[in-house]
Amino acid sequence: MAQTAFEHLQAEIAALGSARSLGRVVQTGAGTLEVVGLSSRAALGDRVRLLLPDGRRIGGEVLALRAGGVTILADGAAEGVTIGARVELLGPVGIAPDDSWKGRIVDAFGAPLDGRPLMRGAVERSLRAAPPPAALRKRLGERLETGLAAFNTLLPIVRGQRIGLFAGSGVGKSSLLAKFARALSADVVVIALVGERGRELREFVETVLGPEGMARSVVVAATSDQSPLVRRRCAWAAMAVAEHFREQGQHVLFLADSVTRFAEAHREVALAAGESASLKGYPPSVSQQIMALAERAGPGLEGQGDITGIFSVLVPGSDMEEPVADILRGVLDGHVVLDRAIAERGRYPAVNLLRSVSRSLPHAASLPENQMIRQARAHLGAYDRAEMMIQAGLYSAGSDPQVDAAIRVWADLDAFIAMDEPENTEASFARLFEILSRASGDSG
Repeated sequence: MAQTAFEHLQAEIAALGSARSLGRVVQTGAGTLEVVGLSSRAALGDRVRLLLPDGRRIGGEVLALRAGGVTILADGAAEGVTIGARVELLGPVGIAPDDSWKGRIVDAFGAPLDGRPLMRGAVERSLRAAPPPAALRKRLGERLETGLAAFNTLLPIVRGQRIGLFAGSGVGKSSLLAKFARALSADVVVIALVGERGRELREFVETVLGPEGMARSVVVAATSDQSPLVRRRCAWAAMAVAEHFREQGQHVLFLADSVTRFAEAHREVALAAGESASLKGYPPSVSQQIMALAERAGPGLEGQGDITGIFSVLVPGSDMEEPVADILRGVLDGHVVLDRAIAERGRYPAVNLLRSVSRSLPHAASLPENQMIRQARAHLGAYDRAEMMIQAGLYSAGSDPQVDAAIRVWADLDAFIAMDEPENTEASFARLFEILSRASGDSG
């Protein structure tokens, strides 16, 4: 239900504190600041504000507590901080999304980035809320129209599903996410741009996403130059916005780009707090942070909506065993692998179907549809096994009937995976059936 102007004003007034708790900096070093005077009131994760003598204000977060003081990590460069500088305790600062945020770009704190006023919602949400109780959550819902032939058929996405999009840099990950944002069936789209290059934000919104995609979207952005505290907070804030709409009964498409940069931001914060490095430099807590974020997406309780989540992961050198990819792949309901070799030959989206899987199958498709999916995978697998011999001219027709059939349909299947015409699922399966019928040499 939309809020009135008076309710918006009440929310703004309620956010104003009536008293302030102040401490003072007593020591700096190793990227953190030691502050006294707040240990009896501060809690882990509380926000603080440094009040510098030159008038600057720098945000920060409480990392550690001791009887004599607290350790904080500043949001930005700590140049100009002096011994005795005042530190204001802000407490646990959440985010208060509102229905009017659709079509807007906000930062990790819910402040507008598009130059227009933005009203806060009536209820402030926790950034790190617990997921819905596991035993009470709904099951996955119906199959969704995606606007992409491959995802309408071979890799179906259902309502409430969570999938990972694994890709190296420059392989078309952002473009595929934007296609989902424009075409995938949903009431609202929430996009978390974590550690995005600053120059690309406007291009993504205006060109890649476009007016049609932006009209139903909320973009939460933290650029790469911002502190790890802000970059990590961006993913949490975006999920809190998605939860706001889910609780209203709406179907939310949540796009995170990328979980890798979220994990890297957490690594910086955790190491500054004194946590030891493991997992190729990542602290042990990174597993729980990634899984906790992913678990918040998915189906809601009875009477609520659902969050269909697509989490992108940067995989250097296509290494699917690197820590972030390995952790996320184990907790999601499917994964899509974008292959650089496929992108280099000009086919987009560069989905490697043989390395991708949707755990919504076989329930998301009928028996005939599942048979077509298995047949298409079998042809692609047979061609992949013999590709080197085929390309080298060493394969003789008739040597293997399965490879012969795969050769007949491979080009059409490859083109089918790249199709992004606005066909519905029924039309996409009809086209797939037509392609597969040629495997036997029958043109009908």
